[in-house]
Amino acid sequence: MGRMATYKRSVRVDAPLEEVWEFHSSGDGLLALTPGWMNLEIESETGPDGEPDPDVLEAGSTIVSTVRPFGVGPRQRWVSEIVARERDGDYAMFRDEMADGPFPHWVHTHSFYGDGEETVVRDFVEYDLPGGGVGRAVSPLAWVGFEPMFRYRHRKTKSLLEPRR
Repeated sequence: MGRMATYKRSVRVDAPLEEVWEFHSSGDGLLALTPGWMNLEIESETGPDGEPDPDVLEAGSTIVSTVRPFGVGPRQRWVSEIVARERDGDYAMFRDEMADGPFPHWVHTHSFYGDGEETVVRDFVEYDLPGGGVGRAVSPLAWVGFEPMFRYRHRKTKSLLEPRR
């Protein structure tokens, strides 16, 4: 067993916690924050009670999506479960865990810290890359790393949520 790898990145957004949190609480937010080169398609979103397309992805919700990075190779199925979601005053978080997909282990914690009219968004991912040379070669994030993906997400969060000056 390899040791778990981690990745973290934060961004400060000039928008109140409420707006940033709400934006990140739906599948639409996920789509908006995924770069086009991932070719993400969301196949289904299911609430904890089995309800399709819930307004908010509460703990127990499942998202089934596929990606085909750079349009290369077969589509990869990615099943995420929201395992935790909480909001307490100026702090909010949710955590998704990959139930099925390209990584043996993937847990992504999204934290939001309200700071007046601004919000700090922090992404923290714990992951294992797929084993073996072949697995690594086909892993999309093995080619590009996490940085472009999260840099894009954070830039996009700012451009979608910050007021036009």
